[in-house]
Amino acid sequence: MHDYLRAIGFSGLKKNKDVRDILNLVMLRPTSEYVSSREDAEAAFGEKVKDFARRMGISVRGEYDEDGQFHMDYYFPYFRGKNCTLKEEVTIEKQADRDGYSGICDNVKVGVSLIFHLLNMADYIDYLEFHKGSLFYVPVYLSGLSISGKVILPLMKTEEDVQRKQDERVKRDRMIAAAREGDQDAIESLTLEDIDTYALISRRAKQEDVLTIVESYFMPYGIACDQYSVMGDILSVELVQNTLTEESIYILSLECNDLILDICINKNDLYGEPLPGRRFRGSVWIQGTVDFMGM
Repeated sequence: MHDYLRAIGFSGLKKNKDVRDILNLVMLRPTSEYVSSREDAEAAFGEKVKDFARRMGISVRGEYDEDGQFHMDYYFPYFRGKNCTLKEEVTIEKQADRDGYSGICDNVKVGVSLIFHLLNMADYIDYLEFHKGSLFYVPVYLSGLSISGKVILPLMKTEEDVQRKQDERVKRDRMIAAAREGDQDAIESLTLEDIDTYALISRRAKQEDVLTIVESYFMPYGIACDQYSVMGDILSVELVQNTLTEESIYILSLECNDLILDICINKNDLYGEPLPGRRFRGSVWIQGTVDFMGM
């Protein structure tokens, strides 16, 4: 049973039989489906998708045999983001244990390699029929599924504080870009800046709570490569219902490390009342849609 099914409104599933009933519904009455005709493949790849709320649902992937019968390989819940998170050079790599793909990109605002589960695998398969290679400079729409989160009050900031932080981010992004090109002065400046930041945080942490010092973060969580712990400002809040279970689901648009990220979380799994201006803190499974036509 997939842990993140509850994020899209299936928290009441207790037995594997309940999951099989849902999967049979997806395969019998999908919202959309895809069949690949790759000549180099022994069997045609297939995907059946069914929406159970706005931009979220369950995807079943497998293959079609010679008789046209669909055989399920694996399934997963999904949530599609509507906001373009970044436009970067992206590497698409095949997953070792299944017929799926992950996207990898380096972003200076995150500070680590950002890995996400590729949702539009069918678009990628079609793209490969006419293009070679796996590196793209394309818009990426990131989204996240969360099964545990908290709402945190915002920090008090003046307009001068916001502008100063923005100027500092722009300056730091430029130095990181220069450091990647081998600029020694930029590397030394970043090193000294990190030392000063560590010293400042160490002094403040003796008298302040860490959440009043750290405004937002985006860092790996656990042993899974596409799971992250995030904290960011809530930009918008939307409450939707699963059309089958009628469970309520929050759709939150977050600004985290200057990135716009859409996440969904079951109302029962979120502690606190989400409102624009407040902050969200929790662990998320990162998924992404790559716009291969937006190159």
